[in-house]
Amino acid sequence: MPELPEVEVVRRGLAEHVVGRTFGAVEVLHPRAVRSHEGRPLPLILDATQVIAAKRRGKFLWLELGHSGTPVDNPQALVVHLRMSGQMLVTEPGALQSTHVRIRALLHGGPQADKVTELGFVDQRTFGHWEVVDMVPDPHGEYDLIPVTMTHVGQDPLEHTFDVAAAAARMKRKNKAIKSVLLDQDLVSGVGNIYADEALWLAGVRPSRKPARISKVGVERIIRSATEVMERALDAGGTSFDALYVNVNGASGYFSRSLNVYGRDGQPCLRCGATIKKVTLGGRGTHFCPMCQK
Repeated sequence: MPELPEVEVVRRGLAEHVVGRTFGAVEVLHPRAVRSHEGRPLPLILDATQVIAAKRRGKFLWLELGHSGTPVDNPQALVVHLRMSGQMLVTEPGALQSTHVRIRALLHGGPQADKVTELGFVDQRTFGHWEVVDMVPDPHGEYDLIPVTMTHVGQDPLEHTFDVAAAAARMKRKNKAIKSVLLDQDLVSGVGNIYADEALWLAGVRPSRKPARISKVGVERIIRSATEVMERALDAGGTSFDALYVNVNGASGYFSRSLNVYGRDGQPCLRCGATIKKVTLGGRGTHFCPMCQK
């Protein structure tokens, strides 16, 4: 599943190619790709709406909607749930020929007023979807407004107002393995299975340790390690193991070449030489070094 770096790469691509443009024809090719809008079809909701901004919190992505030159009384957003295999691809109209296209949308206007662009939602496993929801004030203060469906989501480490000490204090109150705590999107969003393993390796902490048994400084170090790993992954375009994650132009990320522990079970630790192990923790495959992760 795409984690923070992968979703941020997609967000940046949408900010470049879609923001400022207006929805024209929208075609829903699979019913599961759209959530209910009280009987109103998605093509009707999006028709003539303009993409004001592309934003993200953790793994969650949304496009702010509006109407050019018209005040918005009821701000709304198109929330895009990528789930396991969702892709947002920007192409020339008709160029996307995948059998897994679930939604096609034509966009026009903006800086390239004479050019029509197609935004395709491709989802091989059909777990992802688009959903138009109302916007409400951000309880964390990073944004003026966020989608109403995201008020429970914790801030991610790349937000300007993210408080490492406060996040560490919340994590220390949890009585479960630190790996599972890192994956709790209500506490700190954006970290998934790959970057949790990488962050704990970088911090030198065993994934099964309970936060209460780790010092506050130690938990803060884990959060900072997660931040460092995700920033490096973002610079590499994210992590791609197959064609399920790509950016809006269809290119894969290459951070998989820089992974220190994830997916390396049975191989020597790059720090101490011990053999990397893989166990199941909280239902997730978990990779760690039994020697240098204490």
